[in-house]
Amino acid sequence: MTKIDIVSGFLGAGKTTLIKKLLAEALKGEQVVLIENEFGEIGVDGGFLKEAGIEITEMNSGCICCSLVGDFATALKEVLEKYHPERILIEPSGVGKLSDVMAAVQNAGLDGASLNSAVAVVDASKAKMYIKNFGEFFVNQIEHAGTIILSRTGNISEEKLNKTIELIREHNAKATIVTTPWEQLEGTVILETIEGAKDLEKELLEEVMRHHEEHEHEHHHHDHDEHGHHHDHDEHEDDHEEHEHHHHDHDEHEHHHDHDEHEDEHEEHEHHHHDHEHGDHCGCGHDHGHEGHHHADEIFDSIGYETTRAYTKAEIEKILEALEEEDRFGMVLRSKGIVACSDNNEWIHFDYTPSEVNVRYGKPDVTGRIVVIGADIKEDVIKELFK
Repeated sequence: MTKIDIVSGFLGAGKTTLIKKLLAEALKGEQVVLIENEFGEIGVDGGFLKEAGIEITEMNSGCICCSLVGDFATALKEVLEKYHPERILIEPSGVGKLSDVMAAVQNAGLDGASLNSAVAVVDASKAKMYIKNFGEFFVNQIEHAGTIILSRTGNISEEKLNKTIELIREHNAKATIVTTPWEQLEGTVILETIEGAKDLEKELLEEVMRHHEEHEHEHHHHDHDEHGHHHDHDEHEDDHEEHEHHHHDHDEHEHHHDHDEHEDEHEEHEHHHHDHEHGDHCGCGHDHGHEGHHHADEIFDSIGYETTRAYTKAEIEKILEALEEEDRFGMVLRSKGIVACSDNNEWIHFDYTPSEVNVRYGKPDVTGRIVVIGADIKEDVIKELFK
């Protein structure tokens, strides 16, 4: 029986880092296939994980839920038939809903495979901000995880860590929460913890499927109302395009310093991405959520493109630091990429989340790739920044 493990987590939480740790320390010798579902036009994480010799199927689809309903099941069946793996790891998009992925696995009609675990990776330093500003997506991952693995716990105070745990417990009272910094834990211990939550996983999956069936039933009736009309949801799309933003935390820059004294003040500023009317739809014909009806495309924007330009490490660091300027670029939540380096023959691998920049040297790729994800981001200005 093939085990299927879902490793979810909001943008930049550390899903790929956790997967690499599990592959290196806990899953050596197992035949593992990784399925990624990137948000946007171009994938980057596959380049990082190919180094581990893992088979990867990337599905770059703007409409995550639709891709799960359609080709996701096909991809799972093909993986099982082609590789007969002992384990399939699924890394959903950071703005995907964990409940949708769980339902998609369950509805795929797989022989010889079943859901083994559903994990949420949560950045302990940003949980409060993301719950407040993007709760429909962020909270969904917390609610449906049997194990919640906190990242970056070594960079925050004990007081803030406890506040983060309290926030999580408001949405999931039963899940095991891993708070120890990852470098202090062996991957085998993390995997044992994940697989020890099977009873809760079964309970959560039953709840997901019950909600899924209820919403399918409601959606069916919505499409066949008393007048027999089929509604075109496209007319609602323009309603989603105007969102007011306020500034969030731009003052702190992550060099592993503790800025707790400022964060509560900044996190009080709210973004209004989640304040749509409950009946809104994205126009693709699917109901996109259990708590609300919003799809990632309505809330988040993505820029992804290939580039042959070579950069210095200092240039990339300066560019990523500039992305903090919300007035200029919109609210950038995530950037990642692999680009050629003009200083030497190595390549530059980079990651950005608000207040955190990571730039390092890594292996070359077939071409340079850059991804930027956020809310109401300004594509032309951002592309000019990277020119």
